[in-house]
Amino acid sequence: MFTIEHEFDSTVITLVDEGGAPLTEDVTINSFEECVTVEQYDPRTDSVQKITLSHLQVRDLAAALDLPEGVYRLVPGDD
Repeated sequence: MFTIEHEFDSTVITLVDEGGAPLTEDVTINSFEECVTVEQYDPRTDSVQKITLSHLQVRDLAAALDLPEGVYRLVPGDD
């Protein structure tokens, strides 16, 4: 399950784990004009872990999910 919310300066997507036990914490993705952040609560450290990706990195990640092992470079216009 996931939710999508539009905030003032970003779009927020929350991914909820509905798989089998043990379940993992929700993942929150914030899409800003200049970057995308991915956050997840870590109960081991009692803190939220955050990574920041550029929009080009997100594009590459989306493409990588459908490609076999290898090294790739996307060329502008390949979208």
